[in-house]
Amino acid sequence: MKVRRIISFLLASVMIFSVCTGVSLAADNNKWEPKNAEPFVFVHGLNGWGGAEDINGIVPYWGATTGDLMAYLQGEGYECYSASVGPLSSAWDRACELYAQLMGTTVDYGEAHSKEHNHDRFGRTYYSALIPDWGELDENGKLQKIHLIGHSFGGTTVRMLVQLLTEGSGEEKAVTPENEISGLFTGGKGDWVKSATAICTPHNSSSVYYPLVALGLDVVIQTISYIYAGIMGRSFLNGGMVDFHLEQFGLTDVPGGEKADNFFVALNRILANKKDSCQYDLTPEGCAEMNGMLDINEDIYYFSYPFSTTKRLPGMEIEIPSIRTNPVIFLTAAVMGVMQFTDPVTGTVYDEKWLANDALVNTESAKYPFDEPYKDFDGAYEKGIWNIMPVQEGDHGAAIGLFADKDKTRSFYLELCKMLNALPE
Repeated sequence: MKVRRIISFLLASVMIFSVCTGVSLAADNNKWEPKNAEPFVFVHGLNGWGGAEDINGIVPYWGATTGDLMAYLQGEGYECYSASVGPLSSAWDRACELYAQLMGTTVDYGEAHSKEHNHDRFGRTYYSALIPDWGELDENGKLQKIHLIGHSFGGTTVRMLVQLLTEGSGEEKAVTPENEISGLFTGGKGDWVKSATAICTPHNSSSVYYPLVALGLDVVIQTISYIYAGIMGRSFLNGGMVDFHLEQFGLTDVPGGEKADNFFVALNRILANKKDSCQYDLTPEGCAEMNGMLDINEDIYYFSYPFSTTKRLPGMEIEIPSIRTNPVIFLTAAVMGVMQFTDPVTGTVYDEKWLANDALVNTESAKYPFDEPYKDFDGAYEKGIWNIMPVQEGDHGAAIGLFADKDKTRSFYLELCKMLNALPE
């Protein structure tokens, strides 16, 4: 109880400090009117968190050490939301969670999908919609759309959500009665999204995967991650400080609801599941499968923002990390900056174009999915094609404000919101 009180006191202190420094906008909510016509929904990446977790009040995912980016953008007049989805879950599961959160309904992972991957079909229930009028017509007969913005694996999650909204799922429709199927799997809702933006997203995996496998660290990291999630997801911190959204596997409690299964039974279940996880979706094989499944929507604007924290050595095919690169991932940036080879399974040629990286994702991979149309952004906005924006300077964490320049971070996202808000119909 003493630990709970200490944490509550710290969180209260953060909230009071925010109010005193003008970060909180609660006092002005009754006067505030958004500049944007469509809300912005931000989706975190691997091991991330959203605005619903208490940890976000201490270290916000969006903004990190530069301060709460959502509060800043709201203060600038833009309606922004930070979604919370499974930090270790697959793109499919995360998309199902995101849809339920946006709509205010029960998470439905799909009858066919759940049976294939040996987990429960239904997850938690969201009793209020994050975007109450999403997909509805306003008083002027205009369809209420949203802008989706994802960092890292959040960009993959966004692509999956758009795919299901647009096309639905033939597998789910084949095994689910019409009156029981989730609206996510019926399709025909692609026009609910105006734009999809991917920041530092490994569309085509990352060369950092190979040294991890060679050292056997991929299995170790995955196992430790699930053990940690299982322990924390059964503690008093679950649903408040952290939330792993793994109740479908029985590994974590539903916050305020159903309790988790036996720890070792649930752990064995999730470890035996080889493909329904973010770890698999990020592998070269997983990304190839993902890209084969996902199609671009010709009526949506797509933007990608690749980052790089490395520089080419003159006269050499080597990229070295900047001194400003986060020390925790400095070594991975250096290793990725010298790796050139051909993947024997996928046939991907990792040549000199792949050397530049943000310490976790190759800049080349973050530009666009290799099987979809693209162009380098030339000032003209085009739908149904990846508009590749100029490469930004910084590492994977700096893209969301971690150990980054405050003004630079806020300016980047403010300009992004302005650009998206100005997109023509």
